Amino acid sequence: MKLFAAAEGVYIFRKERRIAPWDKMTEQLRNLLILLGAIVVILILIMLLFSGKSSFRKLLSVFLEERSDDEDDAPDRSGPVKKSLADRRGGSAPDEPVQKRTSEPIVEMATLIRKSDDRLRVIESTGQVKLVDEYYELVFVTRKGQKLKIECSAEAYEKVPFNQQGSLTYRRNTLVKFKYYEDTVFN
Repeated sequence: MKLFAAAEGVYIFRKERRIAPWDKMTEQLRNLLILLGAIVVILILIMLLFSGKSSFRKLLSVFLEERSDDEDDAPDRSGPVKKSLADRRGGSAPDEPVQKRTSEPIVEMATLIRKSDDRLRVIESTGQVKLVDEYYELVFVTRKGQKLKIECSAEAYEKVPFNQQGSLTYRRNTLVKFKYYEDTVFN
């Protein structure tokens, strides 16, 4: 406490002490609190960005999804030509379960029961004929009774025989190979 005398009177000034924990902390304790705060902020960001319903995660999954577009001989699969026969008739096939999509090849014993194709044939004025938007689909039934709709190339479409049981290898609804007793058909 200090006393000051002035012309108007005597004033008493007190030096007030504020509690300032930040000033009394050691350097190590201060660094520890900063580190813990940073960890909490990072964990909150991770929870917000990568939670199951996050729009960021949905956007990220589009870019991380593996695709087998590196095959040059595979037909172009773009556009509305990709509809199945049941969709074109206006109905849906409820007895056919949705096939799981995975990037690893899946091998199952199956039998071919149906072939379907969708092609646009263009005839030029010169007489030249070309096929555009070709789409070939094979429908197999597995030993469990599950129907699989598999896309394939034109060559595989012609070579795979009906009612022949064999080992079907496919990836993401695209034929890799069909191996049966007499031959092996590759896509």
